Amino acid sequence: MGVVKIKDKTFETSISESQIKQRLKELGSQISADLKDDNPLFMAVLNGSFIFAADLLREGTIPCEVTFVKVASYEGTASTGKVKQLIGVNQDLTGRTVVIVEDIIESGLTMRSILNELYDRHAERVLICTLTMKPGLSR
Repeated sequence: MGVVKIKDKTFETSISESQIKQRLKELGSQISADLKDDNPLFMAVLNGSFIFAADLLREGTIPCEVTFVKVASYEGTASTGKVKQLIGVNQDLTGRTVVIVEDIIESGLTMRSILNELYDRHAERVLICTLTMKPGLSR
């Protein structure tokens, strides 16, 4: 498909821009239909998901709220095995539907930490919308 170079790393393109745009339209329609009565809180995980989240929300047609969290389990390109919250959630989540928006789920460690936090704060339902998952990661 193509190659992208970022700093000293080279990556092979696995999903085309047109495929991403098409999937965003589908997701926007599906989420709008499924959550039309929920006034969901979309929680974008910084930094990677902010463009994906913005594009996704532009495709939606329902009232919603948006917030951001920043967590870290990586130093450079290696996982530390520990998740630390850098920017947290300030909203009352009691009884809310929360949609976590993430660019990539690599190990699941960060996602597990976020899920635990949301359920500890009494979110009624938590959904995950990710652009991609690292190959080999079990669901």
